[in-house]
Amino acid sequence: MNFPERFKWPYRILASKELAVGLFIAICLFAVPGTFIEKKDIYSSPVFVTLLGLTGFNLFLCTLQRVKTLSRPVLVLHSGVFVTLLGSVISSLGFIATVNIYEGGTVDRVYRWDIRDDSLLGINLTVKKINREFYPVPVKVGVLKDGEKSGLFILRTGESFNLENYRIRVDALEFPSEYLKLSVFKQGHFIGFADTSGGTGLPSDFPYEFKLVAFKTPLLKRIWVDLMLSKGAEILTEGSSEVNKPLKWEGLSFYHTRADVDQYGMPFAGIQITRDPGRPFVFFGFAIMGFGAAAYTMRRLYGFK
Repeated sequence: MNFPERFKWPYRILASKELAVGLFIAICLFAVPGTFIEKKDIYSSPVFVTLLGLTGFNLFLCTLQRVKTLSRPVLVLHSGVFVTLLGSVISSLGFIATVNIYEGGTVDRVYRWDIRDDSLLGINLTVKKINREFYPVPVKVGVLKDGEKSGLFILRTGESFNLENYRIRVDALEFPSEYLKLSVFKQGHFIGFADTSGGTGLPSDFPYEFKLVAFKTPLLKRIWVDLMLSKGAEILTEGSSEVNKPLKWEGLSFYHTRADVDQYGMPFAGIQITRDPGRPFVFFGFAIMGFGAAAYTMRRLYGFK
């Protein structure tokens, strides 16, 4: 390309392979803390974004300089890398935020890791319920009739036992509150529920009570939270969130990251909110690179152009 003399030396530098190698090494060095010590905010730092931008610009100039000598598959590969880098730069305009919310609680402020400060979310975020599902666990269920001991049953959650005309199914062990949820059937028909904490939805003439005598500590199978997004009195959306299955709304993704109880036994959930506007570009770039790599392989193996 013909440039004025004063532009030739910066062009040679910006389009050089040496600069490409140097930028690649610098990106790797900056990425190490984010990989091993989980400093995720480094990927949105001005230095890292500048390195990505320079790499993309260098790739563009290198491709432009050699466009007549590069094969089509290589040009496709270069295009995919360029789109991916562009998506990474666009992603830096997004953010990652976190917040802990008590079950039944609502917040409108979150901690933004890019600015390292609390920030208004713009909507209200409510954790309606923290749900846990456990693998079947052995339990001992004591039965009282008119206040007197009537029986003791040893079984696993999900199984049933019989009491005269009734069938009692042990549905689940609620943990860490440590009580059993039971369903009661009479002659095959569901008539209500009960739990070992004293809660009941059974007819008033049902003669039995249930007590949790012993249980084996359960193994957690699945955990998720029910979320609600609102603004004022308007409910914007509702849904559940669990690991790798976030609730999504208006470009925001709400991930459930933890569930625990505080020192007073109050359950809370950790929620991570992300906005990543460059994500579609990154995946599209990967798709282009995959197509280019396949075309290059076919060309090398079979001589396709």
